[in-house]
Amino acid sequence: MKGTEAKARVVIESITPQIDGGQYAIKRVPGETITVRAAVFADGHDVVAARLLHRKSGEKKWKENPLVLIDNDEWEGSFMVSTTGYHEYAIAGWIDHSMYWYEGFQKKAAAGEKMETELAIGALIVEKMEKLAKGDDHTLIQHALTVFNDPEQNSEALEIASSEKLKALIEEYPIRENESISKILRVFVDRKKAEFSTWYEFFPRAASPDANRPGTFKDCMEIIPRLEQLGFDVLYFPPIHPVGKSFRKGKNNSTTALPGEPGSPWAIGNSTGGHKAINPELGTMEDFTALVTHAEKHGIEIALDLAYQCAPDHPYVKKHPQWFRWRPDGTVQYAENPPKKYQDVLPINFENEDWKNLWDELKSIIEFWIDKGIKIFRVDNPHTKPFVFWEWLMEEMRKDHPDVLFLSEAFTRPKIMARLAKVGFHQSYSYFVWRETKAKLEEYLTELTTTELREYMRANFWPNTPDILPYYIQNTGYSDSAIRYILAATLSSDYGMYGPVYELLVNDPVPGKEEYYNSEKYEVRHWDWKTFTPFHALIGRINHIRKENSAFHSTFNITFCETNNEQVMAFIKQSKEDNNTVLVIVNLDPLHRQSAWIKLPLESLGTKEGQGLMMEDLLDGNKYQWNKEVNYVELDPVKSSAHIFRVNKI
Repeated sequence: MKGTEAKARVVIESITPQIDGGQYAIKRVPGETITVRAAVFADGHDVVAARLLHRKSGEKKWKENPLVLIDNDEWEGSFMVSTTGYHEYAIAGWIDHSMYWYEGFQKKAAAGEKMETELAIGALIVEKMEKLAKGDDHTLIQHALTVFNDPEQNSEALEIASSEKLKALIEEYPIRENESISKILRVFVDRKKAEFSTWYEFFPRAASPDANRPGTFKDCMEIIPRLEQLGFDVLYFPPIHPVGKSFRKGKNNSTTALPGEPGSPWAIGNSTGGHKAINPELGTMEDFTALVTHAEKHGIEIALDLAYQCAPDHPYVKKHPQWFRWRPDGTVQYAENPPKKYQDVLPINFENEDWKNLWDELKSIIEFWIDKGIKIFRVDNPHTKPFVFWEWLMEEMRKDHPDVLFLSEAFTRPKIMARLAKVGFHQSYSYFVWRETKAKLEEYLTELTTTELREYMRANFWPNTPDILPYYIQNTGYSDSAIRYILAATLSSDYGMYGPVYELLVNDPVPGKEEYYNSEKYEVRHWDWKTFTPFHALIGRINHIRKENSAFHSTFNITFCETNNEQVMAFIKQSKEDNNTVLVIVNLDPLHRQSAWIKLPLESLGTKEGQGLMMEDLLDGNKYQWNKEVNYVELDPVKSSAHIFRVNKI
């Protein structure tokens, strides 16, 4: 043990935020403030001082921010991150002998004690401070040192030793001997789109304006301006690779495909190529890269599906048979999720002895598409691959491609979903799709925003997916789907929708299941991409509201309001940076008019009873003046299921 460690008396523990003792980095985006709390204390009654240390990883010098004693040895401080990449933070604590002397001096002087010895001790402290100070402060400290050492100037020495100026100098130039330094913790700062994004998913083979042929990438280019008009900034495609022919699935997941049926895009690979190839029916690689460039010009990023699985005739099966699990009868084990069977999909066996080459190859798939301009991936079923693999892969991506984002598609057990977020996935599908009541929604959002999950999991709210047609919107009309859409888009800063089935209200289910009948997963569907409905108007308006109001750019700034009706949900979102505040009120009943009294959190709004608030409804432009804590609202789903108020003080 080093001498300084042996003499260190300050204990630093219970630092938050941290994940699993610092094993994983917390997550933020540029401009966010990280509030750090810790217990900092020492034996005895000496004065303890502490500072918050932070720096960009790789920098030698720490920046320091103050820590404030809150109560009962609990300290708090904060720092802001402004650049992407890894940052580090830690706590430094030491016995502040200077301040202990200063406070003791005041008490002894007030008690009328002789102060010669105390001044001599003070001279030793000030002498150490002299070596730290600069400029005018150095001159003041030199003068204090001279006076403390001169018995003829006892009166001035007592005056200086009791002054607030000396106290300020002690705080400015602390003597940090034998200080304790906590474990260094990390935060990874992602680009802003990790926390604020608006996703739209459609099958490129459904983009054709001609019902007699499947869509192509060139057809997709014609749809891009429409998506820009609606306010989406991420266009996610299901797999665009060659589709397997062996055991190809037919319409409605039939185990026998009829001639001409396209099969599921998630059955990846055939003799023409695998994960680094394009389905020739969609076009060429040149067509795809042209689409990526075209989308960028309209403010849209293309996201690709990353599905680490293979069709039986994928080139990997012949070239790398060791990467698959072979059964005694000589066949490869296909994917199963009983009672579902996926004869057209072979899972990769990550427990094989050639795992290192496998990992490198899977990483190279991502890098191949990054080279084509892709910086966002939606990962299919990541919970069926080892966590240790994802941890390695995400760290490799952070090192070499820190601006690439990964969305975890894992509707699975909570701890598994959380683990995937911890190891590095930037966004996570969530349980929103199954949270329908006011109580369940508020409970879930509270869990996501106030527990440890806030530090590493960014939930992306989807009201539907190609795999999930929730019971709530099955065989229903506009209001049901509109309610779920409004909730997804306003509760979470990251949301997505699978269209155009959602906005066209195509919601016929497989009887008794949360699945689409005539699902696009197994057949080519054709849609009228030029129709503009009231639902399209709602989508465009809300996406515009989201972009124009920074309060919607975070999920973690939500405060729920009390209401006296369980069918009416209300919540506040605030952005302190530009004082943007919104109040969202939603009628959860798709059939009936509902009314409620809404109790506003006046203190967090910076106002009080009797002071006016201007409530501007961003959906219809109407304005109302509220000047009470409790206010009445009424919503008729025939007209509108929600108010989205921008709140301003009068």
